Amino acid sequence: MDVHVTLSGRGDLAAQVYRQLLEAILDGRLRPGERLPPTRELARRLEISRNTVAVAYDRLVADGFLVGRAGAGTFVAAGPVRGRAAPRGVVQPRAVWRSLPPAQPPAAPAAYDFRVGVPDPRLFPMEAWRRLVARELRVSAVTGGYGDPAGHEGLREAIARHVGVSRSVRAGAGDVLITSGAQQALDLVGRVLIEPGACVAVEEPGYPPARLLFRSLGARVAGVPVDDEGIDVSALPNTARLVYVTPSHQFPLGTPMSPARRAALLAWAERRQAVIIEDDYDSEFRFGDRPLEPLQSLDRAGRVVYVGSFSKTLLPALRLGFLVAPASLVPALSAAKQLTDWHGALPTQAALARFIDEGLLSRHIRRATREYAARHAVITEAVTADERLRPVPSVAGLHLCARLAEGVSVRPAPGLAVESLAAYHDGPPAGSGLIIGYGAIRKEAIPAGLRLLLGSLRLGVPPAPEASGALA
Repeated sequence: MDVHVTLSGRGDLAAQVYRQLLEAILDGRLRPGERLPPTRELARRLEISRNTVAVAYDRLVADGFLVGRAGAGTFVAAGPVRGRAAPRGVVQPRAVWRSLPPAQPPAAPAAYDFRVGVPDPRLFPMEAWRRLVARELRVSAVTGGYGDPAGHEGLREAIARHVGVSRSVRAGAGDVLITSGAQQALDLVGRVLIEPGACVAVEEPGYPPARLLFRSLGARVAGVPVDDEGIDVSALPNTARLVYVTPSHQFPLGTPMSPARRAALLAWAERRQAVIIEDDYDSEFRFGDRPLEPLQSLDRAGRVVYVGSFSKTLLPALRLGFLVAPASLVPALSAAKQLTDWHGALPTQAALARFIDEGLLSRHIRRATREYAARHAVITEAVTADERLRPVPSVAGLHLCARLAEGVSVRPAPGLAVESLAAYHDGPPAGSGLIIGYGAIRKEAIPAGLRLLLGSLRLGVPPAPEASGALA
């Protein structure tokens, strides 16, 4: 362990070494069981006598903070975990951050986990991924410099081909920018396009992290109602210059935007000189109906930024996503990416490029789609058969929405995690509902989980608190 000790003056040097090592132990910087440098080595680095360091060590041993082991060295003694908090301070964030909810650690998985937006890690082809990552971490494959802020060129080419074939997105490698997920893509677009006080339109109900992100960037966020055809274009504010939508699988309701509504939204953006962010977050998993063309492929004026993520198709832990932007925005978006974090992990990006080029992504999506389709069918059948629930038609993704019948509420049940539709509204919801995810829960646990969920429904009792969106 490389211990940092600073000596000043010519006072009692042994006491200074003792005090600083003691503070490091009490702070938790030196943890129980860690080995301290030999007295000769520390004395050489500090340019003092070995005896001075030995005196400090001996005092710490006598006080019970260090323990010597013959032939092995000197170690921090075992004991309770120590630590000291940083000063509380008086500096305050901008007012907008005091109005936003604080970050929360992820909840522990429940026995019956119907959380939204979580894929099944057991479906991920770990062995193939490990092989590809190991190949990219060889000395000959890793450079010592920084890379292109837009991301690994091979991955941008692979993504352009993949979304061109699978989603009819019109893009070349130069139109693609690699991000650490969809959220960073939204952040980059917001940094480039949002002026302080500008109006940004989002779906209502919709994706809360997008709404909060735009608000944190100084935008006035306007919720626009969603019906069976998608966002109500007639309700868009005239002042909006940025619109965020999820047209392939509306989040969280699950309905696709109709062709007529897509055409109306594009025409509106052209008239208002506005930009559309199209978040295509999980449309790869489709169980029926022919997919509709993305807004991006219908756009002839260059007003759509297409956002995709591998958090649902692969794993959130990989932190890989992308955006496809009109050529007029690419330079600014690349500059914003460089200023934000320069670029993501290039070995991981290179591994994903090979993963796509070798056909492993397409194979994984086909396999996962079959599995998720089976789960979707089981849940849809159970929800449809219960008169207390009214499922919203959905043929894609990792979740489905079910509205609660009049007077029905959900009581918390131990071991059950399911999200409330109210959590996705910015204002008072028009009705109650549940968002039931089926990526995190094991297929064999779904029947028991559904029995617990349906058993938690109550008629004629006040709803349980829904502020967090999770009932567990």
